[in-house]
Amino acid sequence: MQLIVVSNRGPVAYDRDAAGKRIEKRGAGGLVTALRGLVARHDVTWIASAISDEDRVVAREPATDVVLVAHDAASYRGYYDVIANPLLWFVQHELWGLATKPELDEATHAAWHDYETVNRNFASAVVAELDNRPDAVVFFHDYHLYLAPRYVRDARPNARLAHFVHIPWPSDWSVLPEAWRHAVHDGLLANDVVGFHTERWCRNFAHSCREVLGRDATATLTHHPISVDAAEFESLAESEEVLERERELVADRPELLVLRVDRTDPAKNIVRGFHAFATLLDEHAEWHGRVRLLALLDPSRQTIPEYVAYREAIEAAARELEERHPGAVTLRVADDFPQSVAAYKQYDVLFVNSVYDGLNLVVKEGPLVNTRAGVVVLSENAGAYEELGEWVIGVNPFDVQGQADALHEALTLAAGERTRRAQAIREHVRVHDIAEWVEAQLADLSNLQA
Repeated sequence: MQLIVVSNRGPVAYDRDAAGKRIEKRGAGGLVTALRGLVARHDVTWIASAISDEDRVVAREPATDVVLVAHDAASYRGYYDVIANPLLWFVQHELWGLATKPELDEATHAAWHDYETVNRNFASAVVAELDNRPDAVVFFHDYHLYLAPRYVRDARPNARLAHFVHIPWPSDWSVLPEAWRHAVHDGLLANDVVGFHTERWCRNFAHSCREVLGRDATATLTHHPISVDAAEFESLAESEEVLERERELVADRPELLVLRVDRTDPAKNIVRGFHAFATLLDEHAEWHGRVRLLALLDPSRQTIPEYVAYREAIEAAARELEERHPGAVTLRVADDFPQSVAAYKQYDVLFVNSVYDGLNLVVKEGPLVNTRAGVVVLSENAGAYEELGEWVIGVNPFDVQGQADALHEALTLAAGERTRRAQAIREHVRVHDIAEWVEAQLADLSNLQA
């Protein structure tokens, strides 16, 4: 199968070393990992944004199997830092406190034009590739590219287009002006197939199409939950780098460890999680000195004011928790994945209380390598809850008291029940791994060739 994969970030990024020599690095983000199975088995051209200075140099050179699109720098900032993040991200994770935010002012409207411009740039690159490879299937990804499929469809009516949305889909889009929400839905429906992780997000999309466009979705709607490469991840857990981090953790671990692994993103609900853990300790003196919360957080989008403010709120909540219960929390903000994998192996409770999540791979990664029959406390608004709900302790992400009660339940769950649940999640992830998700995408895409 000939494929044209289109995403904001690509499979490689370019830089210069200290000697001025060009270096090539694997692209950041889970999408690159998820699509490796497609790239390895098919004839794939990947179209992505040129983000670094060296990317922009490469973009001017003859294209290979990775086509980098160099956008005007100001347009890219409006597209990414104003519209994609935070506006669309906040709309889709239902994060706006509508009494005060957002204010769609003149600058926001100008940024919407930037979003249109960058999407047109992507569409032009896709059309150029289709001119050379008219039989290729185009596979768009995520919220950065909602408008591009319509532009491609208008230019090449017979093109075969698919789009996978990796984040939640809300049923209410009234935060956006009518023309914008119409363009988002119309752009997605220019695809032949639109995919989501869960039936819930798929159902919400069908509903919002009727609400926004006044008609049913014309594309084929599918839902396939993404997963991890179980064998590769289990091997990583036994790597020397992870084992070294694990030895450091074990040397200073409490009797019981509650773990959260997140980005410093408002959707991850970290502040409420700290409040819930404080409530647990307020109400249950028996846990004092026995249980600690370890929060391993990857700094996220620190060029965007809303994310900077949320990180400050996280740090303030951690200080407050430490003042109320000295020694009860360890907060580390760093990009240190081996440390996270080591902590996965050692948790007694894995705490994920997201406001909303498209899926959430933490609750698949952690149980896969955990050695202590750890219990998962999981938000009912995380897409993974649809898969794993029978084996986790579910929580409402807004109910701080309920989360405190759930943590207490997890800490006191009988050993046999802990083991049963942990083994069930582990086996589910091994059976339904990333290869299954890739095969599902291939089946959807192959149907376009029929």
